[in-house]
Amino acid sequence: MSEWREFTLGKLIDDGIADLQTGPFGTMLKASEYSDVGTPVIAVQDIGENRLIHNKFVYVEQNIVTRLSRYKVKEGDIIFGRKGAVERRARIRKDEDGWLQGSDCIRLRFNSRINSIFISYQFGSKSYREWMIQNSTGATMPSLNQSVLKLLPIRLPPIEEQKAIADILSSFDDKIDLLHRQNKTLESMAETLFRQWFVEDAQEDWEEKGLLELVDLVGGGTPKTSINEYWCGDIPWLSGGDIATHHKGFISRSEKNITQIGLENSSAKLLTKLATVISARGTVGKHCLLASEMTFSQSNYGILPKIKNCYYFTYLLIGHIVEELQSAAYGSVFDTITTATFRDATFKTPSEELIFAFEEVVKGYFEKKLFNQQQIHILEKIRDGLLPKLMNGEITVV
Repeated sequence: MSEWREFTLGKLIDDGIADLQTGPFGTMLKASEYSDVGTPVIAVQDIGENRLIHNKFVYVEQNIVTRLSRYKVKEGDIIFGRKGAVERRARIRKDEDGWLQGSDCIRLRFNSRINSIFISYQFGSKSYREWMIQNSTGATMPSLNQSVLKLLPIRLPPIEEQKAIADILSSFDDKIDLLHRQNKTLESMAETLFRQWFVEDAQEDWEEKGLLELVDLVGGGTPKTSINEYWCGDIPWLSGGDIATHHKGFISRSEKNITQIGLENSSAKLLTKLATVISARGTVGKHCLLASEMTFSQSNYGILPKIKNCYYFTYLLIGHIVEELQSAAYGSVFDTITTATFRDATFKTPSEELIFAFEEVVKGYFEKKLFNQQQIHILEKIRDGLLPKLMNGEITVV
């Protein structure tokens, strides 16, 4: 086994190997300076698992970037959130170079003596995530600052081994990224077909129907959290966060699970495979398909087709309706979905025969998406199993 040495992040900073930068204070970057175009500003909600979540950024114009140039991020930087999910981090990719660090972020940068890809994977291991949570401050919400991060222990093998470990783990993520891109393409193709069949080519004689004539709504529920026997079972229970994470995809697992007795003693309901679930509060409008039977909280709705087995048509219909609602709310707040939202929505509806035909056309797209999602989970499981063994030197690579 090669020699691994342990440092604190503070020691690496003192030696000029690493650098920490807290984001600009609120007075330096005001919300009134945000725009719809320009350079993206990284906020804490954009920090995912080892990457930025490319969802909905805010932007600033070039004069702001020039004024705050010390907060520009570079490829290889590692970004932490100062509040909330402090155990998450994002490594800046090539296409994100030059973006702006937001006020609620802390940026970590290493020189060439340390492989930032290796370090970012190390920060993703269970022991590091636990360290971040245990050492963060704040009674109600975990918070990070530079003083805490400087105490962070870092174990380093020689630079050649750092690179070899990073290459192994990156090879899994490269395959996972490819599958995610394929799934986005498949989703886009299905959405395009939906618009062509039912919006662009809609006929005058099609009947305008209320959405609740086409779908059934199912309300969710939460077992009492004070009763331990209701939780940590084998029935997936979806929160709005789970749904947002799998927006426009299949979801096959949840952060929390409940027991059969928890299901029976609450208003939670078991929803069938291929049903659509949508977030009604918080992450409003985020929706996905179930890869297996699941339950969900009262902050979400389950949606089932009234047209027999037309799950994919229903899913795409909900996506179309949500887009229309968001467009109608432009300039105001679209912050909740209620039963009235669904009751008031309408859709110009063709014959069931045409809907059945459409379902058969897009079925293959979604079956491929589900297969890809299953492959992603397999690759993630192998990668996550290798991670601690590579990081503790149990598996040597050079």
